[in-house]
Amino acid sequence: MSLKYFQPEKECMSLEELRKLQGERLAANFRHVYENVEYYRKRCQEAGVTPDDIKGLEDLDKIPFTCKDDLRQTYPYGLFAVPMSKVVRIHASSGTTGKQIVVGYTKEDLDIWDECTARQLVAVGADENDIVQVAYGYGLFTGGFGVHGGATRLGCQVIPISSGNTQRQITFMQDLKSTVLCCTPSYAAYLGETLKEMGLTPDDIHLKAGIFGAEPWTEEMRRDIEKSLGLKAYDIYGLTEVMGPGVAYECAEQKGMHVNEDHFIIETIDPKTGKRLPDGEKGELVFTAITKQAFPLMRFRTKDIGVLNRAKCSCGRTFVRMSKPMGRTDDMLIIRGVNVFPSQIEGVLMQNGYPANYEIHVGRENNTDTFEIKVEMTAEKFSDVISEINRQEKQLESALLSVLQIKAKVTLVAPKTIARSEGKAKRVIDTRKLHD
Repeated sequence: MSLKYFQPEKECMSLEELRKLQGERLAANFRHVYENVEYYRKRCQEAGVTPDDIKGLEDLDKIPFTCKDDLRQTYPYGLFAVPMSKVVRIHASSGTTGKQIVVGYTKEDLDIWDECTARQLVAVGADENDIVQVAYGYGLFTGGFGVHGGATRLGCQVIPISSGNTQRQITFMQDLKSTVLCCTPSYAAYLGETLKEMGLTPDDIHLKAGIFGAEPWTEEMRRDIEKSLGLKAYDIYGLTEVMGPGVAYECAEQKGMHVNEDHFIIETIDPKTGKRLPDGEKGELVFTAITKQAFPLMRFRTKDIGVLNRAKCSCGRTFVRMSKPMGRTDDMLIIRGVNVFPSQIEGVLMQNGYPANYEIHVGRENNTDTFEIKVEMTAEKFSDVISEINRQEKQLESALLSVLQIKAKVTLVAPKTIARSEGKAKRVIDTRKLHD
């Protein structure tokens, strides 16, 4: 059976119906949070806001933002809005800075999550006849369980292989005839490399679609993955604090990710002033959970930078589309006074024929920032002639300068010398002591 939508009555509802539903759910869930989360109730009282003030979408601006610092201050359960007896699962963020962010889900929350990721699977052409290989990590990370639940809800056959053991991944693709692959884009690229090294081609596997998220990636990287694995590569967006993968999903058009607006309200704001921006303007993405019960964040500032597009999509879905994140307000590098995003660097590398295997090294000498990018050469570009390597380095330095408006030293390294990641790739090594 070929499906076009998982829930057409929801994914294709009119904007008027959607706005009415969002307003009702916002008012109800704000009251739920206000009455059950002491920390947030105090924040609202300080701002002079009560549940009686929130009647619909027009009142959204009255609600205080929630930031990651709020989550750290209330660790582990201070923002839970239901008794722990109602919580059936715990997940947590990676905890790269400070304590991990702990979140909880009720049974109903998990049903909603499954619903959201099932919509993504149908949008990429999957149905109950598909075999979904989930190579995201399982455990506290939301990736594996998130898409697993949606695939089960849709009725697919699920291979919960998790990340790692790359040759076995490919053997399973061959033997079990996986048709949909779910993992991080950097791991998908690595799988494509390994496939080639094993003397295989995309014709030796059966993949038709890949759902790749959890880290930034470029259109150039998408095309590279599609070629190396012989599939169509789709983006999925989520974050532990809001739900996990499935907050937004890409359809067959591959022109932005539809936000599941019946469950989440999305805004873009000016990251400096907090003022809301109109659709089409680049700003920080902010999400409000309007159906979650255990951990329903109000106006959560994600630090992701993106653009919203409400133009009609040819797929028929009426949910707003968000762009791929264009960087983050908190992983943006400021080097010699210039704002630099890793995604800009990745785009230049791939446009010039280099894979997305690189490291950005930033340091400080004599009160001046140093900026070096180590780039792995492909087998085709590799040379043991120093003059040829120097020529390629200078060429790449010039291409980067034109985009970044700052000079970076490029060091080309031999193939396979930059460590591969089976999860989120570690791209930036910043040794400056910018904060005491």
